[in-house]
Amino acid sequence: MAAKAGDSPDSLMTLATVFCLRNLRKTMCYQEFRNKLCLRSDIFLPSEICDKLVNTYMELVHTDSNFEPEESFFQLFSDPRSTRLTRVQLREDFVRDRDLEAIKKQDLIELHLTYCNSLSSRSLKTLTCFRETLVSLCLFGCSHIFYKKGGAPLACNEDTEDEEEESPASRQALETDFNFQGFNRLRLLNLGGLPDEVDVETLLKPLKSLTSLDLSNVQLLGTAFLTQWKDRLASLVLYNVDLSEELVSTVVEIVNLRHLDISRESRRTAKFKMTRKILTAIVQRLVNLVSLDISGHIMLDNGTVPHFEEAMGRPSIEPCKSSIFPFQELKRPLQFLGLYDTTLCNVTHIPAYKVTGSKNEEQVLNAIEAYTEFRPELAHRAINQLFDIARIQHCSQLLRALQLVIAALKCHKYDKSIQVTGSAALFYLTNTEYRSDQSVRLRREVIQVVLNGMEQYQEVTVQRNCCLTLCNFSIPEELEFQYSRVNQLLLKILEPARQDESIQRIAVHLCNALVCQVDNHHKEAVGKMGFVKTMLNLIQKKLQDRMCDQVMEFSWSALWNITDETPDNCQMFLNCRGMSLFLDCLQEFPDKQELHRNMLGLLGNVAEVKALRPQLLTPQFITVFSNLLDSKADGIEVSYNACGVLSHIMFDGPEVWSMEVPLRDTVMDKMWNAIQSWDVSSRRNINYRSFEPILRLLPQSISPVSQHWATWALYNLVSVYPSKYCPLLIKEGGVSLLEKVLELESSQPETKDMASKVMEQCETFKEDPMETNHGQEVNYGQRG
Repeated sequence: MAAKAGDSPDSLMTLATVFCLRNLRKTMCYQEFRNKLCLRSDIFLPSEICDKLVNTYMELVHTDSNFEPEESFFQLFSDPRSTRLTRVQLREDFVRDRDLEAIKKQDLIELHLTYCNSLSSRSLKTLTCFRETLVSLCLFGCSHIFYKKGGAPLACNEDTEDEEEESPASRQALETDFNFQGFNRLRLLNLGGLPDEVDVETLLKPLKSLTSLDLSNVQLLGTAFLTQWKDRLASLVLYNVDLSEELVSTVVEIVNLRHLDISRESRRTAKFKMTRKILTAIVQRLVNLVSLDISGHIMLDNGTVPHFEEAMGRPSIEPCKSSIFPFQELKRPLQFLGLYDTTLCNVTHIPAYKVTGSKNEEQVLNAIEAYTEFRPELAHRAINQLFDIARIQHCSQLLRALQLVIAALKCHKYDKSIQVTGSAALFYLTNTEYRSDQSVRLRREVIQVVLNGMEQYQEVTVQRNCCLTLCNFSIPEELEFQYSRVNQLLLKILEPARQDESIQRIAVHLCNALVCQVDNHHKEAVGKMGFVKTMLNLIQKKLQDRMCDQVMEFSWSALWNITDETPDNCQMFLNCRGMSLFLDCLQEFPDKQELHRNMLGLLGNVAEVKALRPQLLTPQFITVFSNLLDSKADGIEVSYNACGVLSHIMFDGPEVWSMEVPLRDTVMDKMWNAIQSWDVSSRRNINYRSFEPILRLLPQSISPVSQHWATWALYNLVSVYPSKYCPLLIKEGGVSLLEKVLELESSQPETKDMASKVMEQCETFKEDPMETNHGQEVNYGQRG
């Protein structure tokens, strides 16, 4: 069988790393005074393992809500004699000055800090501790690192263990003492988002050997300083830097450039106009280029071949056939060409292997891939275009599309625009059309990023998109690995007094599906989260609005499911005034058949709990149940369930019946009449997982009518759905209990006759297990 998309397993290294991080105290560490975590003295970890531990730790912190960060985690890597770090990637506000200071003795080769806005100039001082070994440094989006905190900046060898961390808002004074003096091995530097107050030319002057420089979103007062690397620089990124003729003239002097990015976020913000002459100069002067990004620029004059003059045949990447005039001078096709948000992406012949743009799915996916990490504003727009492709057309690169959207949602967990568009795209990428191509592992990844979004954002659009996406999965089976978490999130959505109607409806539907056909321990755990109370609160609000809609019906259905064979949840229902709401709903909505069925199904679960039955044994409740025996609502379901409630109550015997009205015999007569009026071949809107509550009513003489109801129920189910219910009845010992019914003198003749027919049906099924009755069972829930 061919492997499904995204089915490759994690490496043993990855699995072992995650296990160790989740079990630090059981594997590598011990706990010291004040809960401080310390590395065991007999452990030495090489750089390959240490790098993996730190980088995986950061990923778990940002993507797994069940993972608990360790306050002293980075202290584990403070001593290079036992741990060696060389390549570290840290991101977001979670990283603090003290974390970098903890690893200051390590000989780091690569240090990538991205959007680390909790770092102050203290961390600049720490950087100097790595100056002799650092080859690659990224400070993208770490704008606060160039500002001092309230006090004087600390040297990298000062003890900061107990110092209070201040918020980024307290940083005011610009750090003027720092420069890159002594960083002689530094080759790759990313200063994207450098504050305008920082003099970039002075800052970079000591660096003589740079080969890669990223100055995205940096304000350049002059451009001549770039020529100090004109013989060495291979990569230059000037995204969202205001271009000028002076800057372009400087750039084309850097003749060894292989990658040049002079793109912008949008054509709307572009002041500088890209001309055919400028593009030609770039191509002619920078002969080593393999990658060029000019996204977001307006072409001032006609730089493309007229459509009727374009080379015939299929789209070609040969430079000589290029539909863009300046690129006809290329010696070979570019590896990458960024044309996003330009008109150039729409031409036929583009001399590049990988192109970003909006013309087709390939270009859009390339854009998401290229821009996700450092340009979420562009990735957001590209994901929005992918959303349209998946919704209106057909996504032909499903695995790649899903993996890119998942990566974007993980990378930008705190970016609302990415979460909105990403969750919307996932809804269409996981629907029935694409489902058969997706592996279990890939679908689990989708579920995890969707839950991350639900946790992070209470905003209506994100919540709706995430809930709708979850509806694309088999529930509860595919969500069981995150069962507790998803229930908690849904209940949180349903907490507000007035929630968005569509979200409320979807969330209640999901809650109902999640407690249907799961083990009792799952139901008990969800009950303790407040599930019963939340559903009753929703019902109360709908009653106040005098509205019986899907939310009302789903809420009762969910209560029916969660109380099935779970006495604690039944007790919660009674404690939270559930019976009062039952009576109010019955009175307010006398004609809502499905509502009545769901409510009576729930009360059947309550009646199965012997300790709770006395609370149902009141004149008011018994009268209501007795009247509902005559109901024709939803076929026989309401009458059947009302009779089931009364059957369990009657089973407790005449001695518990202390009321004068209604009389016990009168109610039993109504029960007999109701049962005899039902068609035994009725199709059912019910789904039994176990017959145990019914079977306990068989071998007894206390209440013959209860015995008759139980026997009728079994006969109906094994007759209409033999392949499902004959094996269940045989497995649970029902046949021997029916034999006892035949032996009891108190059993009524019609009951014995029906018991014999049930036994015959089971015997016939054992001889010929092929179901001959082609009726389709309708499952609306558990015995709900």
